[in-house]
Amino acid sequence: MSVGIRRGTDRFVDRAPGRRTLHGFSFGQWYDAEHVAFGPMVCHDDHLLGNGQGFEPHEHAGLVIVSYVVSGALRHTDDTGSVLVEPGQVGIFRTGPSATHSETAAAPQTRFVQVWLTDPSPGGTSYEVTASPVRPLPGAELTVVRLQGGESVTVPAAPRVHVFVARGALLRSSLAEPLHEGDAFLFTGEPAYDLTAGTETDLLCWAFDTPAG
Repeated sequence: MSVGIRRGTDRFVDRAPGRRTLHGFSFGQWYDAEHVAFGPMVCHDDHLLGNGQGFEPHEHAGLVIVSYVVSGALRHTDDTGSVLVEPGQVGIFRTGPSATHSETAAAPQTRFVQVWLTDPSPGGTSYEVTASPVRPLPGAELTVVRLQGGESVTVPAAPRVHVFVARGALLRSSLAEPLHEGDAFLFTGEPAYDLTAGTETDLLCWAFDTPAG
């Protein structure tokens, strides 16, 4: 059993004209031996895009890519067409064996958190827009929790749990100092626990049923 903390200030920063990306896990030229993967999660990015900016068409294979829009609006485009993901919504892109897509901001100050999950049995390519909670893979569930200041939530036990503070802050607890926007808890084999918000807070809570990865 263990509790890890990933501070937002420790994330790798990638800047390009019209965008800023904060990488929570090893990515490209950035390597962090302690944050390569967490169960099936192999990428955790926090993107901020200017209007009309983003990522030109590029290819993915064997992944389920989950995007949660914090602000603005995100436009996903692939061979099947174009889809808009708005604040509070979750976009789920199943790449299958191979797929090409692009992502651009359809509004100023578009911020979205994106997670890549390895897909052990990739099927066809698809994209859907939905709301939390979602189970993009068997044994993987994302729940978005919105708390007012002083409110608490009980996060259930699971072999692996990843809690990201997308907005706001958590108060000091027996687990750690206060967590702020961009910080994350990584729990392995821990029992259920309570988290309390210090202000209006959005949490992205991932639970993975299997400890492999």
